[in-house]
Amino acid sequence: MATPPERTPAHLANLDLNLLVTLRELFRERNVTRAARQLGVSQPAVSASLSRLRRHFGDELLLRTGNAYVLTPLATQLTDQVETVCAATERLFATGSAFDPSASRREFTLLMSDYPATVLGDRISRLLEREAPRAALHMRLVRETIGGDIVEAIRLVDGMVSPRLGHFRTPVGSQPLFKDRWMCLLSADHPLYEADSFGLEDLTPLPWVVPYHRDAGYPSASPATRQLTALGIRPRVAVRVESYRAVPDFIAGTRRVALYPARLAARLPAERGVRALEWPVPLDEIDELLWWDTVYDKDPANVWLRGLVERAASEAAP
Repeated sequence: MATPPERTPAHLANLDLNLLVTLRELFRERNVTRAARQLGVSQPAVSASLSRLRRHFGDELLLRTGNAYVLTPLATQLTDQVETVCAATERLFATGSAFDPSASRREFTLLMSDYPATVLGDRISRLLEREAPRAALHMRLVRETIGGDIVEAIRLVDGMVSPRLGHFRTPVGSQPLFKDRWMCLLSADHPLYEADSFGLEDLTPLPWVVPYHRDAGYPSASPATRQLTALGIRPRVAVRVESYRAVPDFIAGTRRVALYPARLAARLPAERGVRALEWPVPLDEIDELLWWDTVYDKDPANVWLRGLVERAASEAAP
């Protein structure tokens, strides 16, 4: 498709915001017929909307390959933006003076890494099913260390679970959820696992696996790296991975070492080939909190959601 002429930014009053919802369903379903079914409209209506969207973006967005559609590179780039904008719009128009969770069809969005998602996910799921069976949940997993884009991120979600992040440039509220402690994760056949004792001098020269280490440089905003920095350890980062649950896969059968949350370590089966040991020196606690934009302080739906997450954390107490 030819590149359209340069456009000035469109004013909201001149946009058909229904196209956002259609775009979201097209990206989710990658099929015009299924998207139409989800939207409750005819297939020709969705095809017409897709044509308008293609003209607007100057891109095919969906490309047919055989009997299926795939997203173009631009569509892939737009997917997360469309999801967050639609979720924020739904929250805006759902805000009111009353909220009945048993009748609500609202979609709530929580942002966190796979660590608190593992600790809290099953309990949040059960509470949501019991108290708000018609509501939906979008559990967004962070893909890298939460950093400079935190202001924008927290405005587009109902809540974010993370450790303390320092200073925000926007007013935020917070409440504590749960605490944890760091363990030393080693391969089950690592020499230190069989040693009578070991110290920092044994761990410091080893290659490290560090989750959410922003880049190959040092220091990093990663919670694990911050803890190592406090110990005076500058790790040789052998593996960076955007997941806590993937860390054991890069430890097993190697000489590598990692800091690992005890709550996750307790879930590791023996066949993963790793073992968690107590650290030889005291470490800071892991302190996970729920954060939200203060614009939602008194929104009944958000107040209810925060209470639900807090109860889930209480049930998850060790």
